[in-house]
Amino acid sequence: MIISDQTEDRDAIQTKEVQAVVRVLESHGHQIIVYKNLPRRGIAQQRQFLLEKATSPYVLYLDDDVICESYVVHNLLVAIAEEKCGFVGNAFIGLSFLHDIRLHEQQIEFWDTPVTPELVKPNTPAWERWKLHNAANLYHIQQRYNITCDRLRKYRVAWIAGCVLYDRLKLLDIGGFRFWQELPTQACGEDVLAQLRVMARYGGCGVLPSGVYHQELPTTMRDRSVDAPQILPITNG
Repeated sequence: MIISDQTEDRDAIQTKEVQAVVRVLESHGHQIIVYKNLPRRGIAQQRQFLLEKATSPYVLYLDDDVICESYVVHNLLVAIAEEKCGFVGNAFIGLSFLHDIRLHEQQIEFWDTPVTPELVKPNTPAWERWKLHNAANLYHIQQRYNITCDRLRKYRVAWIAGCVLYDRLKLLDIGGFRFWQELPTQACGEDVLAQLRVMARYGGCGVLPSGVYHQELPTTMRDRSVDAPQILPITNG
C-alpha cells in the first residue's frame, strides 16, 4: 500500500490513529510505503504522483469517505480480469436515499457482450448515464434484478466516482493524470477525464452489486468553475 500525505501543517502519518491502522495492515503482511507530496497541486497531481510510484498490475483509487463491503476488491479484480478493459468500478450508494426511488434515473444498459472501447462525450445521450449513480439508484437496481455478490453484472457508464480499479499500464498509456499541469489547482472532473480517455481506448464498466456506501459528508471542493472534461480533449483525434 502506498500512502501519499499532503498534510501541510503536521506529520499526519505519525498520529496515533494512522499509526494504529498501519500496524494492523503490517500485522497482516502488507508493506506500507509513505511519501510526503508537497506543495499541494490538486487532486490530479496527487493521483499522478501515486500512479508513478505504483508497480502492481492494477491500481485502486478509493475515496476516503466511503465504506466498502468485504467483497468489493475481489469482485473488481474478477471483473477486470474477465474483461481485460481499462477500468472497472463500484459507484457509491447513499443509503439516506433508500426510500427515494427514482425510476426516471434508473435506465441501465447492461454489458451482455464483452466490454469494448466507447467514446462518451458531454452533452450526448451516453453522458446522461451519470444519473444512475445518484442517491440510492444502484441499490434499487440491484434489488430489482436480484444482483448479488456472487452473480456480477457489468453495465455501461459515463464515469464512476468513489471506487475505481484501473489496469495500470492502460492508465499510463493514455497519459494517466499528467494533464494536471494544464489545470488550475482547484479544478474538478479530473477522475472523469481520465476515465473517459481510458474508456475511449480500452473500455471500462461499472460492476454490480456495488458494495460501496457514501458517508454523505459535505464536499470540500466548492469551486467547480473549471471542469476538466469540458476544457481538455477526451481523445487526440
